[in-house]
Amino acid sequence: MTSISDERIAAIEARRDELQAQLSSGDLAPERFVALSKEYAEVEPVAEAARELRRLRAEIEVLGPMAADPDPELREMAVHELAELHQRVPEAERTLALKLLPRDAADDRAAMLEIRAGTGGDEAALFAGDLFRMYQRYAEGQGWRVEPISASAADVGGYKEVVASVSGQGVFAKLKFESGVHRVQRVPVTESGGRIHTSAATVAVLPEAEEVDVQINDADLRIDVYRSSGPGGQSVNTTDSAVRITHLPTGLVVIQQDEKSQHKNKAKALKVLRTRLYELERSRLADARSDARKSMVGSGDRSERIRTYNFPQGRVTDHRINLTLHRLPEILEGQLGELIGALVEEDEAARLGALGD
Repeated sequence: MTSISDERIAAIEARRDELQAQLSSGDLAPERFVALSKEYAEVEPVAEAARELRRLRAEIEVLGPMAADPDPELREMAVHELAELHQRVPEAERTLALKLLPRDAADDRAAMLEIRAGTGGDEAALFAGDLFRMYQRYAEGQGWRVEPISASAADVGGYKEVVASVSGQGVFAKLKFESGVHRVQRVPVTESGGRIHTSAATVAVLPEAEEVDVQINDADLRIDVYRSSGPGGQSVNTTDSAVRITHLPTGLVVIQQDEKSQHKNKAKALKVLRTRLYELERSRLADARSDARKSMVGSGDRSERIRTYNFPQGRVTDHRINLTLHRLPEILEGQLGELIGALVEEDEAARLGALGD
């Protein structure tokens, strides 16, 4: 990691002071005030980290000559304090460097969570249900809101596919590392011989788009309405309320039939479509592969896994960072903090390392 110069620290603090002065002038147009306030909110924590590093360096500069003072008491005190300061400087530099890293503009957004059963038949569908409940419980602990968008339940329980909107503070920043293939190893309830089966489910986490992010031209859409399919009896929908939207330029198709209202189904389908189009654009700008969802989750094959949940051994292993935790029941109850924290730290370390390249 490269050392941050005193000149750069001074520039950060100067920009914070400049923004403070402009905001205090009271002579700003509303749009300008909003823009400056947003920049100030981003600069202020960086400036505070810069100020702390500058303070530590200044103390070292003052204490340096005192470490060679003829007075033994003064010299001993200075040497002791210098040792402490030299220990604190690297952490202060790392804190500032992290705050200077380019932020993913989508980190503060809500997210679209998509879980699909992969290889493994009924067991994969049950596991998809386990994963959805795990994320629901984690979201509850974070104070987030989970709104189901669509779900295709499996006959044995769980889901063939479930899509939900997760909203709250910093949702995408924490959930984005969950995208990929999750593998489970356990003995199915239906297995009389006690053999361990391996199944998989795919998870995709996409930052939700707002209307201002993606302008959808009505001429680019083909909207079909039809009667919802569902269980027999009184709950069968007798109106054409299900909606299928095809985005002609990209070929993306979204089907929504969970609501009894055609208008509600259309609104939800457009929300999903807008989010997927936004992610395609993000991937294009990041020079990633054009098929963003495929690059996120792979094919659902057992071998393309990011994490394994092993029931016989009670462990969860994240293969990207070689982290194994023997806390499977707690993790499935939504206690994902340690796993997600480790992934965030690994990402930060990699980006800090890239700064020095």
